Parts: sequence; C-alpha cells; structure tokens
Amino acid sequence: MSTSSPLLAAVDLGSNSFRLIIGRVEETSAGTQIYQVDALREPVRLAAGLNAEKYLDHPSQQRGWEVLKRFGERLRGFHPEQVRAVATNTLRVAKNAQDFLGEAQRALGFPIEVIAGREEARLIYAGAAHSVPTCPGNRLVVDIGGGSTEFIIGQDYEPLIMESLYIGCVSHSRLFFPSGNVDDYAMKQAELAARREIQIISATYREAGWSQAIGSSGTARALAELLEANGFNDGGVHGLTRGGLERLKRALIKAENANRLKLAGLKHDRIPVLPGGLSIMLSVFNELEVDHMETTDAALRLGVMYDLLGRTQHQDMRAVTVEQFVRRYGVDRAQAERVGNLAISLYRQLPVDAAEGKEGDQDDGREAGEALLNWAASLHEMGLSISHSAYHKHSAYIGSNADMPGFSRPDQARLAELLLGHVGKLGKLASQAQQVDWQLLFCLRLAVLFCRRRTDALPDSIEVERLDDGFQVSVPRAWIDANPLTDYSLQREAQEWEKIGMRYKVVYA
Repeated sequence: MSTSSPLLAAVDLGSNSFRLIIGRVEETSAGTQIYQVDALREPVRLAAGLNAEKYLDHPSQQRGWEVLKRFGERLRGFHPEQVRAVATNTLRVAKNAQDFLGEAQRALGFPIEVIAGREEARLIYAGAAHSVPTCPGNRLVVDIGGGSTEFIIGQDYEPLIMESLYIGCVSHSRLFFPSGNVDDYAMKQAELAARREIQIISATYREAGWSQAIGSSGTARALAELLEANGFNDGGVHGLTRGGLERLKRALIKAENANRLKLAGLKHDRIPVLPGGLSIMLSVFNELEVDHMETTDAALRLGVMYDLLGRTQHQDMRAVTVEQFVRRYGVDRAQAERVGNLAISLYRQLPVDAAEGKEGDQDDGREAGEALLNWAASLHEMGLSISHSAYHKHSAYIGSNADMPGFSRPDQARLAELLLGHVGKLGKLASQAQQVDWQLLFCLRLAVLFCRRRTDALPDSIEVERLDDGFQVSVPRAWIDANPLTDYSLQREAQEWEKIGMRYKVVYA
C-alpha cells in the first residue's frame, strides 16, 4: 500500500469509553475504502460521574482529560481537516459540559463537537453499513452506548428511521445493579424499564421491518464474545441470539454479583457495565422481536471518518477489500480472473444447495455463491507472496485472520475454507472444518486444475453434474488425449474426493 495515502482520524468521547481510530484512505478500482491503521480505547465511564443534578464530578472529568492528552500526542502533526472529534450522550446532558470541554479541547488539540442523538444515530449507521456485508431490503442497527442507545433502520448506506433513547449500559448498571449486585428482581426491573423506553418506537420499527439486524460497537461485541466463548448460542451460531442472552442472564444471576462471574472472554473493564448492557439487549430482542443479531465493532468512529471524507460509499465493501488485498499481495490478476470465470461457469451448471438459499431465495443464494467463488479466486494465490511451498495455507491464514472490512465472521470463515481447500489434500479439511461448502470447493478446485498452464487453452466444454454422493465431470475425449497432465490430475483429484467418502466420476465424451 502507498504510504502517501491520506490519513483521517476520529475521536469518540462516549459515555463509557473514549476511542481514537486512525484510517488510511485507499482508492481502488472497486471504490474507496478507509483502512484502519491505529486504534486506542480507554474506559473512562464518564456517565458514572454524573450526579443526580446532572453535573459531572471532577474525578470523571480528570479521567477524560488524561485520556485526551494521550490521544493528543498520537494526533500531533495532523491537520485540523483530517480530524473530527465528537461527544455523545453524557456531554449532551451534563450541565457543566462546557467546563469539561474547554480543558478537553486543549488536551486533545482539536475542536470537539457535542452531537445530537439523531446525528449520532446517522453516523453509527454509516459506520456499521460500511463494515458489514450488503443485504437486500432494510437493515436494523442497534448501538448500546454508555448513556444512550441508538436505533436505526436503513437501506444500503442510507438511514431511513433514526431514534436515540436515554438508556445505556453505564446509567442502567448504576441504577439497577449498584456495586454489581444482580438478582431476578433487579434484572426484571431493568428489563421492564428498558422495554418501556423501546415501546415508544417499537411499532414503527416493526412495521418498517428489516432483513438483517446488526449490533454495533462495544456492548454488542462484548456480549457476542461472551456467548460464543462459553457456548451459550444454540448450534454454535455467531453473534447474538435470544437463547444465548438468556443463558448469560442465568449465569449472571447465579453468580449474584458481576464481579464474581467467571466466564471465558469476560474482560475486566466490561464487568461494571455488563448487567446494564445485558438487560438492555434482552429488552431489544424481546420488544423488537429479534431472534438473531450479527455484530460489528465499527460504528460511530468509522461513520465519523466517512463523513469527514465527504463521500457516500455505494460499493460493496467486500469487493473493495478484496481489491485491496489483490494489490497488497501482488496477485496475478489474469490468472485470478481466469480461475474465477471458469469456477462460476461450472457453478452455474449445478443446483443451488439448500444451505445457500432457502425456498424462494434461490437467486439470492446463487448470487451469494458466485460472489464468494469470485473473491476466493481473486485471493487464492495471495499466499505466493510469502512462499510457494504450501502457499494455500498462507492464503487461508491471511483470509482467516486479517482485518477484512465488509466481511462478517461467518463469511470470512467460509472464504478461508475455500482458500485452504482449493488445492491439496481434502482429508484434514473434512475432519476439521465446521461447515465446508463442498459444491463451491468442487468448482474452485476444478477451475484451478484446468487453469494450471495459466493460459486460456481450455476445452470447448466442461460439463459438471451433482450426484447424490458426489460430482461428475465430463470433458471432450479429443482434448484430454492432447493434454495428458490434465488427465492425470483429474484421476488424482477423483482419488482425493473418494478418500473422504464422496464419489468423483470423470467421463470422457
């Protein structure tokens, strides 16, 4: 990547944590992307310093100033046009907010805007929409902050309905779970209080509807990590589920105090706000009738940067990310395109698997499959930049562990499985992979096999069929007679599939 690409910075003075992210603006043929290069997060719990008269106490202000001094050091040398700092709910309601902001701006070295609730919601949606896969129809984004919770319904990159409610993980934890104490009664009261607030907007939101629900930023991400790390979700589902949240609630009540809760993935700085955040999320699920919610850590901060950029992003961020990786790892574009075109043409001859699209959604399932095949073909050789030996393992490692904006974790895992399995032995993949898409893998492996010469010298026709227990490949006899290496490779490929109990029939017409 070019080191001369412009940098942007966003500072988020939240009610629970202060955050700074720095991103590099990258222009690609697929669109513009802001790629995170640095991030700082410090728990300040500013909302905990609000007294009954809505004044911020001095200790909480002092914590905020100290953090902003450290952020200011990181931002030295930035031009004011490259930085935007925003403050949210606590500084909206604090009567002495201006006293805090004067010293805060001196510490940071840049102006700080106190933004309205709906502006916060707009920016949250912009950040979330740029960090998750596109979806048909409406998208619901819920962001539980320290002092407020934002609810947004939008389509593509455009918010349609926005609300900000005064319920947050810090304020709710202080009110209903003093000293971290949790019991059935306190949890029920916390949920009822949150549901009363959400009822004001619930009818409008349910009427608008959505096909994808996203929980953004810290609370949603922290809850999802707990559910997944402790196996609370049904069937190993990623993100947040109603059943998983209920199991976490029972564990918290059983512990009687959040500080005594012993769970994998529980971070020390989240303990004081866990009961309040959980009670609000449960209320969101119950009041809005949500069953599953994906999560993203990107929200307000990323939205601030895209707003600062002054552009509206209309491309699928996954395509932008893939293009960025192609450039970074010096991928042979001609070969990637050759493999991708052939893999997709083979895939179009096969029926859509039930896993790819529900009844009535076959078109969406096929489109999603083609997109995944295309991205896998684009990235399957990026491991060559590390080593030719076992390059597919390097490709899979990058695909599995790299920060890939726009990809959900399940999508990134599927991509990594295709990268790992596009060549080589299938046995280890079959024994370890959670959900291998064998049909996509069949098409990708076959395309790589036929494109080994890195030329367009392909048979006039390659026909494939799905069998009850595997696949069939048909190739013209005259062509295969003139290409003995491909003949040998097809026979070896058939043996590899048969080792994992799947039939692989090769027919020469």
